[in-house]
Amino acid sequence: MTETCCQRFSEEQYHKLDEVIAQYQGKPGGLIPVLHQAQLIFGYLPKEVQIRVAEGLNVPLSEVYGVVTFYSFFSQQPRGKHTIGVCLGTACYVKGAADIVEALEKELDVKVGETTANGDFTLMVTRCVGACGLAPVLTVGEDVYGRLTADKIPEVIKHYQKTEE
Repeated sequence: MTETCCQRFSEEQYHKLDEVIAQYQGKPGGLIPVLHQAQLIFGYLPKEVQIRVAEGLNVPLSEVYGVVTFYSFFSQQPRGKHTIGVCLGTACYVKGAADIVEALEKELDVKVGETTANGDFTLMVTRCVGACGLAPVLTVGEDVYGRLTADKIPEVIKHYQKTEE
């Protein structure tokens, strides 16, 4: 690893990751739980963390990368304090989820996959979140908002801006 990677994260973070890896070494199906914990520790899964996981679990880096890029839960880029996920499953899409995405892009001045300049919000799209009866749906972290219309977006965003102050 290069010096810059080690300056970005603390030795304590790497120590925690090593402890998690040790719990799952040699156990089948350990990769996803280790990546989940790694993302909680570091906030995202940059290349140097993926390399450490691959080496620690003795799995090919390509397998780690394949899992990270397959599951939308994992991120290779830093995310904002609040991740907004707009469901684009069939029910949500039919009931106007595209309008919700457009309103969020305008309100936050970002495109899907981007993080606001102040680091408060990351805008993502998701597949079905299992709340089809509330379509269209968005999540902010663990909070679920249903039966949304584009005009309600500023109110949702303001709620999270107030909690920051």
